[in-house]
Amino acid sequence: MSTSTAEPVRRRAGLAGLQRLGRSLMLPIAVLPAAGLLLRLGQDDLLGGVEALKQPAAVLAAAGGALFDHLPMIFAVGIAIGWARRSDGSTALAALVGYLVMDGVFTALSPVLLPGVLDSKGEQATIDFGVLGGIVAGLVAALLWQRFHRTTLPTFLGFFNGRRLVPILTAVSMMVIASVMSLVYPVFNAGLTGLGTVVGENAVVGGGIFGLVNRLLLPIGLHHIVNNVVWFLIGDYQGVHGDLQRFFQGDPTAGTFMTGFFPIMMFALPAAALAIWHEARPERRKLVGGIMVSVALTSFVTGITEPLEYAFVYVAWPLYLIHAVLTGTSLALVNALDIHSGFAFSAGAIDYVLNFGQSTRPLWLIPIGLAYAVVYYVLFRFVIRRWNLRTPGREDDETTGTETTPATVTAATTESAGTTGAAGDTDTAGRADR
Repeated sequence: MSTSTAEPVRRRAGLAGLQRLGRSLMLPIAVLPAAGLLLRLGQDDLLGGVEALKQPAAVLAAAGGALFDHLPMIFAVGIAIGWARRSDGSTALAALVGYLVMDGVFTALSPVLLPGVLDSKGEQATIDFGVLGGIVAGLVAALLWQRFHRTTLPTFLGFFNGRRLVPILTAVSMMVIASVMSLVYPVFNAGLTGLGTVVGENAVVGGGIFGLVNRLLLPIGLHHIVNNVVWFLIGDYQGVHGDLQRFFQGDPTAGTFMTGFFPIMMFALPAAALAIWHEARPERRKLVGGIMVSVALTSFVTGITEPLEYAFVYVAWPLYLIHAVLTGTSLALVNALDIHSGFAFSAGAIDYVLNFGQSTRPLWLIPIGLAYAVVYYVLFRFVIRRWNLRTPGREDDETTGTETTPATVTAATTESAGTTGAAGDTDTAGRADR
């Protein structure tokens, strides 16, 4: 194979690997809605404020808090199951073993590498890579499982054949890897702290860039990787890291990378769906309208936007670029106005209402969202008409005389989602997906 031919192959393989990682992240992220719901219901401004329900509320809060506290372990198990092809329970066991070994190594080396450093409770600080450590443990377990789960050892070691060998190899491997990670932790922690400080000092620019990049990466399924950095790693509040986790622990400054999605997903994208409906050809408008109303309601209520975004991301990519830029401006604007909110699932009405009491100036999101809805509606209609974009309901007539039916319109609307299934983005179940 020539060098010119090998280079594109390597690039495609690298992209496929990143997409696979993005898909694997979906499984542990699916835990977040349950964790966020339980934790919020148990707070004093909800069930915890009712005297007769204080004890049940404490149970709910403790249950949700336990999931957040052990999020790295959940990521380790989830990544291992999601990454390894034809994985089974032994993959999850290997990941758990690897994570526990890593955690033990971190605890043992913390006094040596972090002498005199105390945590928020005044105790010896512990090396903590957060969910990144869980991701590493999960990937190592998955890779070892794929390579060795069918290995046959000599007869006298036959008990450890195949799947029983993988947890042992994972434990040994993670002991070495965790030792190396411990050595670089001071640099890692300083870099992450510095990045969090920079973003915190200029949340307008940081939030805006994240909003833009998040939407641009969605069609190829890589946005989950960026999401995990800002939602679970950047920033610190009483020993808790990441924008999402800090929000649910009561950090009043959290929400930099979440709040700006509410105006877009609750108002702007439904307005875009309305524009697409109104620009459909008269004979197709009724069919397209039913579909657009459905995906618009889904976006507003739950914050699941892929069914709508995939309706125009490929067939009308200029609209998607406009959408990405405007999403960035939304995050920048709400940060400039010092509005803070968050979500455990996505930026829909359910999370907006549920987390209203814990948010800062959340009512402002409604007029901002309505303003963005007007901008989206006007821009989408203008661009669709100006460049005659083939959004749903504006496709060229079939020369074969095929009758237009709801099924054919639905197929046209969701064609892009089907073609990008390999990127893992069509699986929207149970995630803080934004």
